[in-house]
Amino acid sequence: MDWWLSSLFQSGGIVLVGSWVLWVVGSIVLHELAHGWMAIRCGDRTPIETGHMTWNPLVHMGQMSLIMFALIGIAWGAMPVDASRFRGRYDDAKVSIAGPLMNLALAVGCVIGAAVWAVHLAAFFPDHVQDNVLVFLDVGAALNIALMLFNLVPVPPLDGSRIVADFVPAYRRLINTEHGAVVALILSILLFMRGGSVIFGAAFDASRIAIAAVSLAIGGGATP
Repeated sequence: MDWWLSSLFQSGGIVLVGSWVLWVVGSIVLHELAHGWMAIRCGDRTPIETGHMTWNPLVHMGQMSLIMFALIGIAWGAMPVDASRFRGRYDDAKVSIAGPLMNLALAVGCVIGAAVWAVHLAAFFPDHVQDNVLVFLDVGAALNIALMLFNLVPVPPLDGSRIVADFVPAYRRLINTEHGAVVALILSILLFMRGGSVIFGAAFDASRIAIAAVSLAIGGGATP
């Protein structure tokens, strides 16, 4: 099996590789900062006290995540929060949904940006610039759609599990038991091994469909 970096380079060259690296790191940092911003609004200053309200990706991703990024091309982050300091009943769900909502906002921004670029701006630039900008924005949209969907799956330690647990006490009790922890570990491994390719494939399809639809809506044709 080819290393992900060489496979990506063969598929789209340095632009695709650079786009992937920038969007993975940037999206994870913004995802975690969104958790932190919401936690602070809900009364928990743990993100500030632990030094995690920073743009430094090393703080959010950590050594193991960076190693996995080098090995397989995907990573994760963490934002420490203390739910006991939240003020509202459903603040845990609010903090948890903030990360996926950030990914959604980034994806929407990339889709709109790609459509505006393709319809109104690209013609003023050389062909290779036109293509490179579209690749960058397409990767940004698709990756953030995938991160949003992946994180909303209600399997610990993903955000979706905390959202469901905040609304369904029985689910929270289940995942906090030893049996629930074992089941969650098995499901998370299966999701990572089997579901990742499905989610990412669907995300890239959704990205291109959305870009084409917005392009048509603002008076242009479908993008490549």
